[in-house]
Amino acid sequence: MKKVLITIAITLVVLVVGAFIYISSGAYDISQLSHHNKLTLSIIKMTTHRSVDRRMSENPVPDNLKDSTVLVTGFQHYNQMCVSCHGAPGIQPNEMVEGLYPKPPLMYKHGEEDAAQEFFWVIKNGIKMTSMPAFKPTHTDAQIWAMAAFVTQKLAKMSPDEYKAWMKKYGETDNESETPVTMP
Repeated sequence: MKKVLITIAITLVVLVVGAFIYISSGAYDISQLSHHNKLTLSIIKMTTHRSVDRRMSENPVPDNLKDSTVLVTGFQHYNQMCVSCHGAPGIQPNEMVEGLYPKPPLMYKHGEEDAAQEFFWVIKNGIKMTSMPAFKPTHTDAQIWAMAAFVTQKLAKMSPDEYKAWMKKYGETDNESETPVTMP
């Protein structure tokens, strides 16, 4: 038994030293232009989904996510803060997105009405090692819920003409006259 424990300990030490040498050597390419291998990518995806799933229930879904005033507020914030990376119907993301890895998803192609809680958590907290920032430092929960509502309830159903019409009608906002989301 003593021999087995010594073998395990030596193996662990060799693995830690090997990992340290690899990390400190600079051999791993951290460039945005260098894609992850399949193992790393699957670990990142699993970690991200499990982490979000575990934490998103901390924020109960408000009852009024389908209200037009909430959707308009969400549109205004999405149009100001998100469209440059995620695009919109008839609007391609900014050219800067070409240099991002992983690329931000085109939100207008993902109509998931029951995913508001997940979107809220991601918008509020961001995702490490991606280009998704956390909006908690700059936005209230009501504003973040409005963005989540717009993305999940309206965006994927809009045509390019409808999005442009909303831009003309609701594109400018003073952010002071917003309708708050009613919390349960």
